[in-house]
Amino acid sequence: MMSTFFASVRDHLVIKMANQDPGVTPNSNGLPGLSALKQMAGALVTFGLVVCVAAFVISAAVWALGSFANNAHHAGRGKTGCLIAAGAAILISSANTIIRWFSGVTVG
Repeated sequence: MMSTFFASVRDHLVIKMANQDPGVTPNSNGLPGLSALKQMAGALVTFGLVVCVAAFVISAAVWALGSFANNAHHAGRGKTGCLIAAGAAILISSANTIIRWFSGVTVG
């Protein structure tokens, strides 16, 4: 009884929400200073990639030193650091594409 009631309420709300369209679309001229904000975001991407390169180099050095010293813990941490730095670089460099894709996804 209760699950049927909640299912009908849920379906009613889904239909109501699906029919609502506020008509708001992204635009590039609605906010003053938007170009400066885009430049700052681009600078953050560059800064993040530089940090990823530095982290990758440091992790590779730890991996090499750990291997030469027969220290499995440090070698393992260096490998992990290299993978994390490479993964972070992939995510940072593809952030614009990921956000563009998700902004085009429609629910319904």
